[in-house]
Amino acid sequence: MMKTAANTLWWKGAVTYQIYPRSYQDSNNDGIGDLPGITARLPYIASLGVDAIWLSPIFTSPMADMGYDVSDYTDIDPLFGTLDDFDAMVARAHELGLKVIIDQVLSHSSDRHPFFRESRMSRDNPKSDWYVWADPNHDGTPPNNWQSIFGGCAWQWEPRRQQYYLHNFMKEQPDLNFHNPAVQDWLLDTLRFWLERGVDGFRLDTVNFYFHDALLRSDPADFRRKDKPEWNPYYMQYHLFSKNQPENLVFLQRMRALLDEYDGRTLVGEVGESHHAVEMMGQYTTDNRLHMAYSFEMLGLNFSAAHFREQIDTFFGKAPEGWPCWAFSNHDVVRHVGRWQRHGVSDAALAKLSCALLLSMQGSICIYQGEELGQTDTELEYHELTDIQGLVFWPEDKGRDGCRTPMVWEQDAVNGGFGGAQPWLPVKAPQLARAVDRQLDREGSVLEFYRRMLHLRRDRQALRSGDTVFRETEEPILSFLRGGEVLCIFNLSTEPQQIECEAGDVLISEGAELEQGRLQLAGNGFALLDL
Repeated sequence: MMKTAANTLWWKGAVTYQIYPRSYQDSNNDGIGDLPGITARLPYIASLGVDAIWLSPIFTSPMADMGYDVSDYTDIDPLFGTLDDFDAMVARAHELGLKVIIDQVLSHSSDRHPFFRESRMSRDNPKSDWYVWADPNHDGTPPNNWQSIFGGCAWQWEPRRQQYYLHNFMKEQPDLNFHNPAVQDWLLDTLRFWLERGVDGFRLDTVNFYFHDALLRSDPADFRRKDKPEWNPYYMQYHLFSKNQPENLVFLQRMRALLDEYDGRTLVGEVGESHHAVEMMGQYTTDNRLHMAYSFEMLGLNFSAAHFREQIDTFFGKAPEGWPCWAFSNHDVVRHVGRWQRHGVSDAALAKLSCALLLSMQGSICIYQGEELGQTDTELEYHELTDIQGLVFWPEDKGRDGCRTPMVWEQDAVNGGFGGAQPWLPVKAPQLARAVDRQLDREGSVLEFYRRMLHLRRDRQALRSGDTVFRETEEPILSFLRGGEVLCIFNLSTEPQQIECEAGDVLISEGAELEQGRLQLAGNGFALLDL
């Protein structure tokens, strides 16, 4: 196929719909979502007006961290189906005009991966240096102070080698040694395996964790002084050495070169960092590295005009040749309707405002399954949890299960239409009230607003790729012009606001009235105007 700008740059300004496979559709009544279930629901996803789907991990795994601990990088876990099921899903997605992006967890594997099982046996076997090993200090303590994100020391003792191995996450997730060129080559080969099967791109988990400091220097304390300890001590350090190493950038160029051998493929990286994350997104998406990157800067509690403007201005100011991917929710955080609830007149009003804001932003966009329904987190009891984060840090942090509960298709069906068997996480009444069948083709519903806004973004090039010029406004008003054509104005509060405004044709609005050059905005009101 001849490469053209249209098919090579499809990702630029595109909207990707994230699917959490365990929770989307259970086709065989075992309580867990699967690939045939996803395939059956692809027409629904296509009807929304998105450009692509992203699947969280579906590879062979013992599921200590719900698939983010991979034991076979080139096969499908039986929970989700088979390689034939995967190929059928990709084919059907392409028939419907949807691109397919799959998760790649490259920084670490499962401790049950054959390579780690071999590596841990001795210091002189063929895979002995495929993982990060270090001798103890003379007093038997670990080589440095690095912390695990899931609590405690990031080093685990292995008596057979009489050494520690590094795990930035669970001890069941040993870190691969990217300083070994053979490890890099092998990982690139696994990407090629999926490219040859027709995937359109990769979402790269923890993309800034690949390399560690070869000298194993300790991380300093966070320079932002804390008045009291964090709920997780990991966040009391400034991670200068355990991740974010310059060698990362060279490897990303190797990865990009591989994808450039294929037509229209893309890389989007997750930058897991609490310091200068937006600047890092820019660094990672320039000079033939990633196509796009996202961080957690818009996945937190901050909901102000100044905050949103700062993230966009900072990115394009630092990396005018880079490209961001913005999101408000995903499988790792509290859903944004619940997270920002105090800023909303109602859940529905906040959901529509958030939709209009996100889909008006310059960059590519990712929306998380159920977001189009205005879904909120499920309130779970401790005995209902499966997520290691919640099990370790309860009740200060209840983990990620609340945002991972099954997609709700039919309010009155068994398990909301997810499947006939008891699902792996419960379906509860507040989520059932937002089911697809309660909103589909119903004027005024959150789902129908998402569909309208998604089709507007697809139809207007100014919203997909136009430059952003912010207007000088006071809190709680955020206003910017996209591509010199579409004026976007948002009231990020529950109180009515008024703003002077040029007359223009209304493209889409909610709680807004334009009269004689003044825009009246209800709480959570907004308008997109065609100038």
